[in-house]
Amino acid sequence: MYQLYHCVSARSFRPLWLLEELQQPYTLHLLPFPPRALQRSYLELNPLGTIPLLLHGQVKLTESAAICEYLAALHPKHKLGVLPHEAGFAAYLNWLHMSDATLTFPQTLVLRYQHFEPPERRHDDVAQDYARWFLARLRAVEATVSTSDWLCAGRFTAADVAVGYALMLADFLGLLPQSGPATQAYWQRLKQRPAFARALQAEQAAARAQGVDSTPSPLLRPFG
Repeated sequence: MYQLYHCVSARSFRPLWLLEELQQPYTLHLLPFPPRALQRSYLELNPLGTIPLLLHGQVKLTESAAICEYLAALHPKHKLGVLPHEAGFAAYLNWLHMSDATLTFPQTLVLRYQHFEPPERRHDDVAQDYARWFLARLRAVEATVSTSDWLCAGRFTAADVAVGYALMLADFLGLLPQSGPATQAYWQRLKQRPAFARALQAEQAAARAQGVDSTPSPLLRPFG
């Protein structure tokens, strides 16, 4: 059985959502954020103290997009991965990597410099620069979903889950209304997936059962 270490509304939501899409059994471990400071014992499992962490037998994975690729590849019958012989294979890999390196990374700096740093260390100008950077790169999503319901291979894949989390974060930050209409419609399609709703429910149920505060900050309240 898969074991997933997760914080509420963090990028570990990607593998949680994908596990629900794949209908695989898993154990969900909810951690307070940031776990490296608030649950030091977690460092014994993941010395970086970051989430997600997926354990599967002897396998350990800590990168959310890599976990998505791994899970999709292990369960090919669901067709949430794209195989090398398929025309959409290169686009699939590109979207998986873009989801975190290009679309999530700048948003984490917006979070840091607008919300997480102490007031004296906040820099609204830096946050705005990275917000503009994110929105400029989001044009790639707009161009693709203007002509297709999904990002690649003519079907919903793990790449949509990975990019979907970046849009989820953008919605939290109030950036999504500045995206194009096709991107906003795409996000609505993603939110309507039953597995997305099940992942949110699993997150809240695990937090209650494990005594972890699941109350999101005002920034995250729309998905609490």
